[in-house]
Amino acid sequence: MVRSLWTAATGMVAQQTNIDTIANNLANVNTTGYKTQTNEFKSLLYQNIQTKTTTANGENKPTPAQVGLGVRNASISSVFKMGSLLASESDTAFALDGKGFFAVRGADGNTYYTRNGNFQFTLATTGNMLATTEGLPVLDTKGTPIVLDSKYVVSNITVSKDGSLCYPDESNNPQPIGIQIGVFQFNNPNGLEKLAESLYQQTAASGQAINEATDTNVEKTSVIQGYLEGSNVQVVDEMVNMIVAQRAYELNSKAITASDEMLQQANNLRR
Repeated sequence: MVRSLWTAATGMVAQQTNIDTIANNLANVNTTGYKTQTNEFKSLLYQNIQTKTTTANGENKPTPAQVGLGVRNASISSVFKMGSLLASESDTAFALDGKGFFAVRGADGNTYYTRNGNFQFTLATTGNMLATTEGLPVLDTKGTPIVLDSKYVVSNITVSKDGSLCYPDESNNPQPIGIQIGVFQFNNPNGLEKLAESLYQQTAASGQAINEATDTNVEKTSVIQGYLEGSNVQVVDEMVNMIVAQRAYELNSKAITASDEMLQQANNLRR
């Protein structure tokens, strides 16, 4: 009976984490580039009550008696399914149609990755720098911040599908200026470490970043100007998942109540 108390308690803890994950998904339903997170569960150790043995007649009983000791959260993984494209009036709003990520330079000097293409031009010492809304520099295919000379009027900058920045010539036809927004892929995006502000950090599990501009073996991602990628959170699915998690939490609490009542009855037998 004491075993059942702890087993049900592990279920309540696991479902509480599940509810926290669902709540985080719902909270980020309007976050640009956010990816839905899902809980993965695994069972704990099993305790042998009776090993393989034989009956009184000598017949084999190949199946032992085992009792599970509960459940725990194995991981919280992201679903990198593409979100809906949302039109934006900003000329520096970009959505990615494919598996790629934008690269940005963090305040600590490290490179981070994101699907949030809500960028803007900010003043830099040598011109106008393309940056995130938090001021982090956006990197090009060479891994350097994108900075335009002051001779360029940033409102006239357009971006092609391969991420090349273009500027109109004398005939008002957009021409590449030799700068391309960097787009990178990972063999295992689920291995990326999730950070705040829709940023991801490369890890050993994700593998090295693959530069789409230099690797010909990957499917290219299209850069779409004037659009942003919305979150891929499905509110209806999350509400259903929340109901299921609440019911599972309730069942585990009832198991604790039942075990407590059985212990109380056992104590009353001594009276």
